[in-house]
Amino acid sequence: MKIDKNSYAEIIIISLVATILIVLSILFIPLKALSYTLAAIFFVLMSFIIYFHRVPKRESVGTEEVVAAVADGKIVIVEKVFEKEYLKKDCMQVSIYMDFFDVHANYWPMTAEVSYYKYHPGNYHFAYLPKASELNEHSTTALKSPKGEIVFKQIAGTFARRIVCYSEEGLKVQAGEQCGIIKFGSRIDYYLPLDADIKVKLGDYTRACETVIAVL
Repeated sequence: MKIDKNSYAEIIIISLVATILIVLSILFIPLKALSYTLAAIFFVLMSFIIYFHRVPKRESVGTEEVVAAVADGKIVIVEKVFEKEYLKKDCMQVSIYMDFFDVHANYWPMTAEVSYYKYHPGNYHFAYLPKASELNEHSTTALKSPKGEIVFKQIAGTFARRIVCYSEEGLKVQAGEQCGIIKFGSRIDYYLPLDADIKVKLGDYTRACETVIAVL
């Protein structure tokens, strides 16, 4: 397991602040029970921030035909919708909600070429709400392979304030490699062809790379 390469600066800053607070708590709070309790809280917070930005190595089930999970989380939407940004047709939407403790690193769901990418600034509603797909800050990526074309969105949540996405139009990508990260609670939306064989249902928990979302 490694740490997300885009998060080194914030991890260092938070770790330095936490270390200073730990030292100050121990040196300047005379009541030892309180000083050590505060020090422990700051240490746990620092450890969690490092842990949160982890990028575990996963073996992907994704191929040109099999669409794998972009992220860890819970399936909160499986329904037919009209995708109006790029595909402009009816699709099956599948959405994964990530909480604080899920892996927030994102992985390419299939081996394909990036056929479309756009970043959208926006609001920060709770990521599990349906309106978050359009109103929240998000990035939209389309992937095209010989077996078909899909769209997935990285959507910021209430506490997420940064989406990192490696998409570039024309980029050839390999299923299972990291495609970005979303900081704190967030969501992934897929837009899949109507004839795709959906392999998940509401309430299922996914593991990035390892869970099959659909077969084109």
